[in-house]
Amino acid sequence: MTRRPTWRLPIALLVLGAIPVVAGTFRMVEFFGGPATLPVRTSFEESPAPMVVHIVAALAFVVLGAFQFSAGLRRRRPRWHRTSGRLVVPLGLAAALSALWMNEFYELPDGPNPLLYVFRLVFASAMAASIVLGFLAVRRRDIRNHRMWMVRAYAIGLGAGTQAFTIGFGEAIFGSGETSLALMHASAWVINLAVAEWAMRRRPRRRRGPRQAVPSLQPVEAGLS
Repeated sequence: MTRRPTWRLPIALLVLGAIPVVAGTFRMVEFFGGPATLPVRTSFEESPAPMVVHIVAALAFVVLGAFQFSAGLRRRRPRWHRTSGRLVVPLGLAAALSALWMNEFYELPDGPNPLLYVFRLVFASAMAASIVLGFLAVRRRDIRNHRMWMVRAYAIGLGAGTQAFTIGFGEAIFGSGETSLALMHASAWVINLAVAEWAMRRRPRRRRGPRQAVPSLQPVEAGLS
């Protein structure tokens, strides 16, 4: 029986996550005295700690989280799967909570954007809540709900990668007004969550012959012993 490749999804997630990873790396290089390659953020210069926490935690969350979607790795290295899961949970919470802090106290380069403020508040809160619910579910040995909540959290966390496309194409079509910018940010989170929900709920196709394992969106089982 030939197994399906289990690395396609993690690789695709890493490719999508490469966009915020590269941007975050450039920002960290600036922080440690390197050349400035990104637009100046006055709030970051005045209070760098929250953004540093957010960048480091989000990058690690995106990278480690991608590998949780490999069924082969989960099967062959269950201990690594659980150990990395115990890292993914606090990293995700740190990324979400630091995003909430920056949303509350950092100033946007182009001035206040009340609608974008609300969207960031809603989705960062939803990411943190999903991680907490996923952690509580796995402590109850409720693996199905654990996986679903963690997939939702990861979908939100990967929103920055999708925003590169929604904002890039959106500005080319609709311009860069305050409302349209907020909607372009929000659409990336909505797209990611919609794809995640579809992937989690779709039924595997029935195949003739010997039953084959079907890769699914099954992320980290954090907290299991």
